[in-house]
Amino acid sequence: MELTLRSIAFTAAGREIVRTRELSSDTITVGRHADNTIHLPDLAVEQHHLRITATASGALTVEAVGTLGFTLDGRQVDAASIDPARGGELGVGSYRLQIGLEGARLVITVRQQADDDGEGKDRLRGFALASVLPGKRVLSWAGLLAVLAVFLAIPINSHLTRERVEPQVNVPGTVRMDAAWITGALSSVHHGLTDNCESCHVEPFQAVQDAACLSCHEGLGDHAAADRMARGRPPFAGSEAILWDIAHAFGKPGPGACTDCHTEHEGAGRMEPTPQAFCADCHTTLDTRLTDTRLGNARDFTALHPQFKVAVLPAPDAPRPVRVSLASNPTDHNGLRFPHDVHLDPTSGVTQMARRLGRDAGYGEALQCATCHTPTADGVRFLPVKMEENCEACHSLVYDRVGTTFRTLRHGNIEQTQADLMAADRSPRRPVTTGRRRPGEFAEGGIYYNNFSRVMPSILRANVMSEDGLCGECHLPGNGAAGTVSVMPVTQRDRYMLHGWFNHRAHVQEDCTTCHAADASSQATDLLLPDLASCQECHGGEASRVAEVPSSCAMCHSYHAPSATSRPPSRLAAGMSRPPAPSLASALAGSRR
Repeated sequence: MELTLRSIAFTAAGREIVRTRELSSDTITVGRHADNTIHLPDLAVEQHHLRITATASGALTVEAVGTLGFTLDGRQVDAASIDPARGGELGVGSYRLQIGLEGARLVITVRQQADDDGEGKDRLRGFALASVLPGKRVLSWAGLLAVLAVFLAIPINSHLTRERVEPQVNVPGTVRMDAAWITGALSSVHHGLTDNCESCHVEPFQAVQDAACLSCHEGLGDHAAADRMARGRPPFAGSEAILWDIAHAFGKPGPGACTDCHTEHEGAGRMEPTPQAFCADCHTTLDTRLTDTRLGNARDFTALHPQFKVAVLPAPDAPRPVRVSLASNPTDHNGLRFPHDVHLDPTSGVTQMARRLGRDAGYGEALQCATCHTPTADGVRFLPVKMEENCEACHSLVYDRVGTTFRTLRHGNIEQTQADLMAADRSPRRPVTTGRRRPGEFAEGGIYYNNFSRVMPSILRANVMSEDGLCGECHLPGNGAAGTVSVMPVTQRDRYMLHGWFNHRAHVQEDCTTCHAADASSQATDLLLPDLASCQECHGGEASRVAEVPSSCAMCHSYHAPSATSRPPSRLAAGMSRPPAPSLASALAGSRR
């Protein structure tokens, strides 16, 4: 059917606005949803309220689509039939739809029913607040001035006139009404400054400066020298350079400022670590700007990361450790002769000795990693192996017996050891042996004969540092000029990777040999450290979807590495300070059972 849809609205002054459009459709829908033919924006109207359909006889059939119904000439109905020649008025919410013919064309006029402006409203108007309050314009300006005074003028005035003091955590500040400016909760490490905004925001309308951060965070290690960081940072170009120019005009420090990495007001809890992209901005192509750097380019632990470099003593006479890549299969000359494979072999003679000697001591089983390696209290590293606590149960230093008392050499004191042996040599005593001839090493002059019989200085000097000698069984010979019994200094390094940190506690679920191939090592110089590929079996880049442990740069590296390499950065140390659960010692002991 052909029809004209006429909509009548009113301006604030009461003037009518009439909009007309021509339609050609056999079905007309009415409702609050915008896809209806006649859209009625009234909450009393359902999304799809009416459907008007033309019949073959020319009449119009009106039916309610929803549940509210409608009115026809003032009567509430759910369905009706209208003869266009006679016309009719439909009521839907606050709207009225007048249907009729103008000439031969069907016309539907939509008009919203006017509010009651009669005597009833006049009576109620006397009880409204509007009758005693100023006009809306005056109230709007008054509210604006109040907001400016409370949230701008008072905080700024108190900020400018306050006494300048050093910031203190958990001490309220002197700026009034500044809490209304907080854009989000502070992190757990800064939550004590919630009521002391001026401790960081020293000047109004100026970004936090590095000096404000360093007033509390003293002694931070520099990432690198300032001039090298400036040369290593990629130059800004295009829109990025324009944005930095604008930022500098408003007093924002940087690039490389504290606030570039450490963003606050991001919510309570621990401050989020620096994203990987911050490090990759410089280190992805670092060698193109710092041509003398020894650092390899790095962007992502999976996509681009150099092989690990470790600090080792590359030769027995090396004066100091050097950093070498694990790709070169380096060795570490720590001054010992120690075969891990023999001690960990469950069928070796060492294991049988441990079972016999340890039966009364409470262990009596095959040796395992936890037998000698004791974790530190925080579970992060391991205590040094001590001869007296970890080795002497099998490698006895008893050299004499007086009555029921056994005399033991003082391990680690070369001068005292030589003196004790020389004194024992001068003291007459009955040999342990019966005098019968024994073969091989048990014969006179053999290693075992000398260990348990009268010590002779000449034999001591000849055999003590041999591979089967009293000291040489575990130690390498030292400087001969220092004395007959001279051993190479023993180095037990607690940290091999100087530019990264590793937490053993986070890996208690793994067997030690998963990363350290100790059961296949026959030399003490073997460097039993996992390489990059071994770590990548579990760890991947920050955005990795397949890695078991997506890892950002900040998981292992610290931007503010302390100058003392024996302690972790403060952020990593905080995570390491909690006691391990379960204990690393029990986990290590259980992993080999």
